[in-house]
Amino acid sequence: MSQSIGAPRVLLRSLREIMATKESAQARLNLIVSQIAANMVAEVSSIYLRRPDGSLVLYATKGLREAAVHKTRLARGEGLVGLIADEAKPLALADAAAHSAYSHQPETGEDPFHAFLGVPILRNGHMLGVLTLQNASKRNYMEEEVEALQTVAMVLAEFFSSDDMSELVEARSERVRFGPDRLVGVALYPSIAMGQVILHEPRVAVTRLIADEPFMEMTHLEEALDKLRTGIDEMLSRGDVARAGEHRDVLETYRMFAHDQVWVNKLHEGIETGLTVEASVERTQNEMRAQMMRSRDPFFRERLHDLDDLSNRLQRILAGLSITSVGEELKQNSVLVARTMGPAELLDYDREHLVGLVLEDAGVSAHVTIIARALGLATVGGVTGIIDKIQPGDQMAVNGLTGKVHIRPSDKITGIYRQKIKDQARQSAFYEGLRTRPAITLDGQEVSLGMNAGLEIDLPHLDQSGASSIGLYRTELHFMISERLPRLKELQASYANVLETAGSRPVTFRTLDIGGDKILPYLRHAHEENPALGWRAIRFALDRPAIFRTQVRALLQASGGQNLNILLPMIADIWEIEQARELINREITHHQKFDREMPVQIKVGTMIEVPALIWQLEPLMKRVDFLSVGTNDLLQFLFAVDRSNMNVAHRFDPLSLPFLNALAGIQKMAQKHEMPVNVCGEMASRPLEAMALVGLGFNSLSMAPMAIGPVKSMVLGLDAKEIRHFVAQLLGDNVLNIRTALVRYAQQRHIDIVGI
Repeated sequence: MSQSIGAPRVLLRSLREIMATKESAQARLNLIVSQIAANMVAEVSSIYLRRPDGSLVLYATKGLREAAVHKTRLARGEGLVGLIADEAKPLALADAAAHSAYSHQPETGEDPFHAFLGVPILRNGHMLGVLTLQNASKRNYMEEEVEALQTVAMVLAEFFSSDDMSELVEARSERVRFGPDRLVGVALYPSIAMGQVILHEPRVAVTRLIADEPFMEMTHLEEALDKLRTGIDEMLSRGDVARAGEHRDVLETYRMFAHDQVWVNKLHEGIETGLTVEASVERTQNEMRAQMMRSRDPFFRERLHDLDDLSNRLQRILAGLSITSVGEELKQNSVLVARTMGPAELLDYDREHLVGLVLEDAGVSAHVTIIARALGLATVGGVTGIIDKIQPGDQMAVNGLTGKVHIRPSDKITGIYRQKIKDQARQSAFYEGLRTRPAITLDGQEVSLGMNAGLEIDLPHLDQSGASSIGLYRTELHFMISERLPRLKELQASYANVLETAGSRPVTFRTLDIGGDKILPYLRHAHEENPALGWRAIRFALDRPAIFRTQVRALLQASGGQNLNILLPMIADIWEIEQARELINREITHHQKFDREMPVQIKVGTMIEVPALIWQLEPLMKRVDFLSVGTNDLLQFLFAVDRSNMNVAHRFDPLSLPFLNALAGIQKMAQKHEMPVNVCGEMASRPLEAMALVGLGFNSLSMAPMAIGPVKSMVLGLDAKEIRHFVAQLLGDNVLNIRTALVRYAQQRHIDIVGI
């Protein structure tokens, strides 16, 4: 069988000649399997194609019974062929029948054949089918044979995508492209935009598959890689991204991937098997993408985006095209729509005309999201099915506050959004005028309006918004965008920069709150059935004290001569606070031992977001210096509702009687003990809900930067004593629809509760 790997180029040329004939698609497929069997010295060669329902149908064979063609159908995941399709990786067996996944198909006449080799047929990371070889003898297929068959499968994938081969597979349903449509995703940057759709389609069709001169292909590859890396270096040196910050870290990581030796080696291997450099890039992208898509690890998911970005850029260089496919075509007010994107791809577009970004697959911590936030684009991610519902030139409205995306909006919706955009501009100018004005109610009570942040890229908003403090600095975001566990000096420098930017304004650093939907890619984390209730936040920190102590040490070193406020997340029981404070005290002792400058004052507080803590408030007051109410988690835990689940999240209102009663109890206990308390969840970011919080007696709120202006406008028109009396009356009367009553109250007194 060693001769089977000796002439892959001969086989590829033969396949190209077969596909160029005028025979029917089925006739060409029959010739293909015969040619593969002969070249690979196999007694059986078969092609199974995947149908829309996920099943696999035998479409052609050399060596099995012809009567089984189009008759043998394997359900999703059935048999060895189904296993290969599900796992998207090759499978080589000396004795197929001995494998646990083996499924006997008697109509094929496969009983005499023992040895089995199968590889997936992939295109752009999507499964098209499976190519198999079988032999009667029980033999082990060599690695070179597996690679040769993978190369053949890659070539077949391109053939199957051609128009004249479309009769082999069922036609896909037409995309719905008529009339208005609305989808909902995850709001990633709070702004509103409307414009024409630009579909991000960087992929270059590969038409030249078989190499004539491998040496020239290698040279072509090295030249293209040099251009790719030089382009990335030039991008990093540009003024708008050259400054330090998380967006810079993201792009540095991207540059590292461009030099990744595993990726480069795979490109070389493809050329060595007889492929052109373009085909090798395509094959490598398909194989690595399929592997990464099977991983639940967010690290690999983000690497997948970088892989696609780099591969697409490399293909454009090889084709002699500009780096971006449509960047030069942007018109005034364009909304970019993509399945996924790498961060560098977004920076290739003209920022002057780009107003919005909609992604089918991206969350708050995705690299491209961090760049989008730096650019101030109205951004919505996780919009399932968006690519199948739009075409370039469609009108689209993007609401980055609610996560709503309107495709081909009706005249009514268009009018509404045009007015929203005008209002946004007018209100932004109005709120800019309030920036330096303190948030004081009509009866003279000041309400502190702090800003939530988590990345150094957020810090400019501190001055722009007029925030009185950073009421919540989410330290985990720095960890989440890093390729590895950040070192002490990195953390110290980051925290020192935050404190320096804040100046005299207080900063509250929440310690690492990971777990749930915030997984660090470089730390092992077992799968959990209920991650939001699992090993996260303080639970993780106490089990990994070295990480917790490193973070505390960095905070101490960064805040010498300044005030330090440390906030502990996800506390459920008093003993967790005591154990955390013990670790903090050890670091204070260590700090003093080396005679380092101490913070002027160190305060330790706790988040109230686990309902169990509500019944421990009395002893809690003796163990902390301040409190912070996390309304997001407290609401979902109190009502046992997943706030990320669109089917149920909308059913429970933060302005409901039970939730407001819970908040009122916290405020009364804090007031009794003269304990500072801040509210930092989404509830504080919305003017109407913030008005209710002031009515409950809270006078310190922390929110998204863009919410400070609207909430301040509400506070300036509010009588604090009156609203507290009104809210107390609503709670005492057990009014069920408190939201309606509060809206009426605000409207009657002309209090601004609209927001942006």
